[in-house]
Amino acid sequence: MSTTERSRTSARRSTMLGDQPGAYASARYVRITPMKARRVVDMVRGLQVDEALTLLQFAPQAASETVYKVLESAVANAETTEGLNRADLVLSVAMVDEGPTMKRWRPRAQGRATRINKRTSHITLAVQPAEFVAKTSKNGKNGPTHTNGRGA
Repeated sequence: MSTTERSRTSARRSTMLGDQPGAYASARYVRITPMKARRVVDMVRGLQVDEALTLLQFAPQAASETVYKVLESAVANAETTEGLNRADLVLSVAMVDEGPTMKRWRPRAQGRATRINKRTSHITLAVQPAEFVAKTSKNGKNGPTHTNGRGA
């Protein structure tokens, strides 16, 4: 990239990836609670892209379909805009932020009403080549971590 192209990069991309190669994709205002989406995202953070897609394809959680689509989009962005190879990509950044909450009312007994909160999420995933992710984790920075949920 030349200096004029680098100056046109978005502030969001520079905060997520910096000057390193990679791409990201996000889905905003997804109608799933952030806690449920984080459970799925934590499963695939730090994995190779093909392994993560396979895991998401067969995961029973409802959020896995949306995370699968966002990851596919991030991989397509990396291949087309950055010219990266799909086999070398690792899911380096995976975030789920809380979106706006829709407030609904449900009638209850004796003329009362209860508020129902319909929560939304903003899912952001970034992929990078494996060698860059390995370098940042060796330098002592917080790299991607993956736990299998069993405490090991």
